[in-house]
Amino acid sequence: MHHPLATAKEKFNLKRLGKALLFGLLGGLLPLAGHGEQATERFSKDPEVQAFILNMHEQHGFDISHLNSQFAAIQSNATVLRLIRPATSPGTQRSWQRYRQRFVNGRRQAGGQSFWNEHGALLQRAEAIYGVPPEVIVAIIGVETEYGQNMGNFGVFEALASLAFDYPPRAEFFRGELEQLLLLARENGVSALDIKGSYAGAMGIPQFMPSSQRRYAVDFDGDDRVDLRNSAADAIGSVARYLQQYGWQKGAPIAVPARVNGNPAALLAEGIKPEQTVRQLGARGVVVASAADDDDRKAALIDLVTPGEATEYWLGFDNFYVITRYNRSSFYAMSVFQLAEALREVRNNRQAAER
Repeated sequence: MHHPLATAKEKFNLKRLGKALLFGLLGGLLPLAGHGEQATERFSKDPEVQAFILNMHEQHGFDISHLNSQFAAIQSNATVLRLIRPATSPGTQRSWQRYRQRFVNGRRQAGGQSFWNEHGALLQRAEAIYGVPPEVIVAIIGVETEYGQNMGNFGVFEALASLAFDYPPRAEFFRGELEQLLLLARENGVSALDIKGSYAGAMGIPQFMPSSQRRYAVDFDGDDRVDLRNSAADAIGSVARYLQQYGWQKGAPIAVPARVNGNPAALLAEGIKPEQTVRQLGARGVVVASAADDDDRKAALIDLVTPGEATEYWLGFDNFYVITRYNRSSFYAMSVFQLAEALREVRNNRQAAER
């Protein structure tokens, strides 16, 4: 899920960075990842891994020798460590239009209609229980894995271990997810070594991180287990419940286009969490169409930047913010919203033509 990976509050751990640099200088970390005996023994001999194993034993009753054997079976994955780094090649700027084209396109719209047709009854039941409309559920699954086609084939245990112990900027977060993965595997009677997912440890049709799966996923097909990789029903119910738990407001708007008079820098600096009403934002130069039917509804100003083109501005309401809890990116949330709108419009037009 992305599923939600980043938090602004995660601290950069200088001590771990020093250790990582030292390993790198000694030729013991990234340059050797995936090569030879040193890489194979990388985890089983690391004192921080041993401390993690001891904690899992003390906190959760895991067998130390079993965890040691699992860590001995993996190695630091250089591909994972490369992919997790921000894509900031020289001269490349983030582009909303380039990002949008990856997700709001004809292929994903056609796939979304097929997915909706196949699972319409499940989507209706999820909306009835959790209040999240079908098009939003379908759009998230479409953006995440193209309706289950691209779920990732990385070993999640190896990916999370690589990030937990060899990627200092996010080590604390990924160690938490590694702990959750081991708990999840034990609860489901499977080996953590057998679980596949993305390079960042997200799993299944909706790309839930282990902590999200344990906290929010539901058995929506009634077979007494949660299977996000093979059960579209469980994926649909789990996405809906995730959004509901983060505060989805049934029937409320997601976002509307806006125009800004003056410099928007101060408004943008306030972030994407809705804190001011549409009326208050209007007093500060934000103009919206009548679609924003409630001047007392809280919103935040969203900027969608494309180099060489005029910046798009939108007002994002609470439901837009809820989508960013799935992936903390306004580009991501707007892609979900616009794919959902396109899916709903096509479906409504077809139903109207059939009447």
